Amino acid sequence: MKTKTILMTATAVVLAGAASAEEMADSMTLVSWGGAYQASQVNAYSEPYKALNPGLEVIWDESSNEAVAKLRAMNEAGNVTWDLVDVVASDAIRLCDEGLAMEFDPDELLAEGDDGTPASEDFGDLIVSDCFIPQIVYSTTFGYRTDMVGDTPPTDVCAVFDTETYPGKRSLEKRPINNMEWALICDGVSDEEVYDVLETEEGQARAFAKLDTIKDDVIWWSAGADTPQLLADGEVVMGSTYNGRLFSVIEEQKQPVAMLWDAQVFDLDGWIIPAGLPADRLARVKDFVKFATDTQRLADQAKYISYGPARQSSAPLVGKHAELGIEMAPHMPTDPNNAKHTFLYNYEWWADYRDDLDAKFQAWLAQ
Repeated sequence: MKTKTILMTATAVVLAGAASAEEMADSMTLVSWGGAYQASQVNAYSEPYKALNPGLEVIWDESSNEAVAKLRAMNEAGNVTWDLVDVVASDAIRLCDEGLAMEFDPDELLAEGDDGTPASEDFGDLIVSDCFIPQIVYSTTFGYRTDMVGDTPPTDVCAVFDTETYPGKRSLEKRPINNMEWALICDGVSDEEVYDVLETEEGQARAFAKLDTIKDDVIWWSAGADTPQLLADGEVVMGSTYNGRLFSVIEEQKQPVAMLWDAQVFDLDGWIIPAGLPADRLARVKDFVKFATDTQRLADQAKYISYGPARQSSAPLVGKHAELGIEMAPHMPTDPNNAKHTFLYNYEWWADYRDDLDAKFQAWLAQ
């Protein structure tokens, strides 16, 4: 059943919430990634929602990087303390397949677009799982210190593996995703063949061998805020992280850092609702999700961080940064000047191979 066309004013939202407030939990635990990204969610989603729901307590947990393992453990213990979890698309698929995330009908759970478009059409192909509520399109890419690269700043992702031209430490995420793909690309594999090669034992060995060439020069990160801090402190010459985190360190903090967009990896990020929540907590989460993923709210998030909103109806509403006053569109990963060479992340492939390659990657790190 599709939701009715409703153009809610703030007053209407308050009244709608008030009618069922007694059925909703008075606190909510949201799980995200910390740093600039979580701050954008607080500004665009949770603070406006709290203003409409006086007395509501919103607790933030910065454990999204470990969401799959922690939700598995909570489920086994029969004590799921999280209400809404921000995850990348491949993790959402895994959690859905394992029955740890709630399935939903997007046209029942999510608000229509402000132009009346049903949610299923407004989000379109970005709803990659029956459990995944898309928020943003982002990329993982590299930033580098402009004062540490000499007179020839890097333009190619393979500069990461060129320690002779660009000496110094690099920061890479402490997981196989993206690192394996970049390693193969820089070992001569075409973008189109990367996942076919990576499916084989020989291909995996080839990726690890390429990573071996810089292993001693890598600082491994787990939180998205790590690389921006390492760059700001001058501890690394270049490092990978999410494009919005780099926007923050470059535009907001005015650090001597620049973007290396080459071979940026496009991906999706969004919410999952843990399966089996008590009725009052589930009612609260549903109310929040309908608010936080509407057309205006997703556009509002782009005022604070350079990620593209997942709704088609939100894109025309993306304007200037809330504090800096600069146009945000040129800082999006999808901008034509930034997207000359992008790598399309295969979240379904990683949903199938993640556990196996995680184990191999950790074993390689320990060698």
